[in-house]
Amino acid sequence: MKNTLIDIRNVYKIYNESFENEVRALDGVSLRVAHGEYVAVVGASGSGKSTLMNILGCLDAPTYGEYYLDGEQVSEFTDAKLARIRNRQIGFIFQGFNLLGGLTALENVELPLVYQGVHGSKRHQMAMEALDRVGLFDRMEHRPNQLSGGQQQRVAIARALATEPNIILADEPTGNLDSRTGEHVIQILDKLNKDGTTIVLITHDPAIAQVAKRAVRILDGRIVEDSAAKGGAAS
Repeated sequence: MKNTLIDIRNVYKIYNESFENEVRALDGVSLRVAHGEYVAVVGASGSGKSTLMNILGCLDAPTYGEYYLDGEQVSEFTDAKLARIRNRQIGFIFQGFNLLGGLTALENVELPLVYQGVHGSKRHQMAMEALDRVGLFDRMEHRPNQLSGGQQQRVAIARALATEPNIILADEPTGNLDSRTGEHVIQILDKLNKDGTTIVLITHDPAIAQVAKRAVRILDGRIVEDSAAKGGAAS
């Protein structure tokens, strides 16, 4: 695959290895994602999709196998470099929003920029621009308990966007939303992808997966279907 951004090769994630209660959360998974792709990883609860996201996001390491991110082997990264990757190159969107209740929408979006060391007015401007992109410029001084679920998720998306990451990993981003609000969130992700951001969407819902340009189905820790394969671009 040309311009490969994500390349995992024969990855296993095994808990309680060699014991009777051994669990293979990932069982020999290989997957490649190109720059600018929009991929949905779809599977039921316990299928291994969230484990896969944690590895893709450098939040966890595989038991066996290799992960190359933009051509670099992740296992060779120091803890400091992993932290920089998570803060600068990857934007995370979670089902539970993960906003801090004591902070305004603007302050929540500014947080990753604080960790980056972006100072003062520049940080403020970048956060405002991210909120504007998701249609919440007029809600920047509201705290999470003053926002609807859909608005909270849009704040979470703005937070993921603020650092201008190469990749957005979205784990069940519509899971806590009604269908209409969920559609709005999906529209935002679609626009981000059209603007060039690589998106990996984790979902249990095949209908949500259809919005992506490519769907990868995972079952019992293994990839059992990849729609890219039908077009000759299998992982």
